[in-house]
Amino acid sequence: MPGELTWDDAEDIALALMEKFPTADPLNIRFTDLHKWVTELEGFADDPKASNEGKLERIQMAWLEEWKDAHGR
Repeated sequence: MPGELTWDDAEDIALALMEKFPTADPLNIRFTDLHKWVTELEGFADDPKASNEGKLERIQMAWLEEWKDAHGR
């Protein structure tokens, strides 16, 4: 994945999460786990403390859209 990911890269993070956790249902992921998973992604270079509920929610919703497309929903 080119470049460095930040909390504002919701779509790119969603794609990376889909690749890393293909069977995970984004709606069943706690924000604490989502935060951990995002900060552990290869290429993530933002301050872990710079996240907030809104940013995590945007990532979750972007992931949900990718998940729906992948699962035909």
